Amino acid sequence: MNDFITLACGSGGKVTHQLINDLFYKYFKNDMLLEGGDAAVFTVKNGRMAFTTDSYVISPVFFKGGNIGKLAVCGTINDLAVSGACPQYLSCGFIIEEGLKLQELESIVESMADTAKEAGVRIVTGDTKVVQKGCADKIFINTAGIGLVPEEVNLSAKNIREGDKIILSGTMGDHGTAILLERENLKVQSHITSDCAPLNSLIEPVIKKLSNAIRIMRDPTRGGVATTLNELIAGSGLSIKLYEDCLPVKNEVKGICEMLGMDPLYMANEGKVLIIADGDQADSVIEILKESPYGKDAAIIGTVTDIFPDKVYMSTLAGGNRIIDMLASDQLPRIC
Repeated sequence: MNDFITLACGSGGKVTHQLINDLFYKYFKNDMLLEGGDAAVFTVKNGRMAFTTDSYVISPVFFKGGNIGKLAVCGTINDLAVSGACPQYLSCGFIIEEGLKLQELESIVESMADTAKEAGVRIVTGDTKVVQKGCADKIFINTAGIGLVPEEVNLSAKNIREGDKIILSGTMGDHGTAILLERENLKVQSHITSDCAPLNSLIEPVIKKLSNAIRIMRDPTRGGVATTLNELIAGSGLSIKLYEDCLPVKNEVKGICEMLGMDPLYMANEGKVLIIADGDQADSVIEILKESPYGKDAAIIGTVTDIFPDKVYMSTLAGGNRIIDMLASDQLPRIC
């Protein structure tokens, strides 16, 4: 680590993990935190609950497919849903830069309300702060959420077994590519929009019908599919084999990434879920996912093996294998 915080510290890759491990875990260390999940799951008097929080600093604030408000609500709902919880309540905190147009703020808040309504959750508390012009970039939002965890749900990376299948609920890299095109004002004609969406309606039927088949779930946001899978397999002694010809990627996303020297595997997603499931029931999981418009492109993209312990690797179209490492630094800062 350097002596100063850099943008790479927020990329979701190796530098982010080093900061978390060396600083935050050092001082906040406890069993629930060290689970490293998207939400903390804990037992209360009448059952189990999940609790999560996230902050959103995306640039630009408005983008094709959404805005920072929709993103904030979706992100927190999805962190609860992939933890096996049924999201119930959200909080929202706003840090607003002096000079933001009231019309823009209203548009952001309206989209938050619409997204919460779609997901069946309520925003029940919040906070508002305003800082001087130049002390923020229009608006930053923090959201926290709580949800109820069904008794039969037990999701953990410790459950992963050889022969399990890796499932992705749809195409990779849509969000990251959409943000890249808008931020850099690239003169490329494209229909790419962010995949930003609340996924509890996609995930809950899987949990309800096949909870015993699901080892763990994650939403592959910063760092993309590659980084998320590296997180899940680290320290397990197992490996994940991806199949290049099975990776769902839109042709436009693939073309833009090739043009700019980027890899869709590392591009952020805000409306996809990664599921590691029992190999014998993976096809049934796919069938359930495809019943939702958010899962129509769901596919099995790999399997758990023991060939390269603690590594993610890909079986390529050329006939070889290549290691797919965690994102090293900062492919695209402020992506969420």
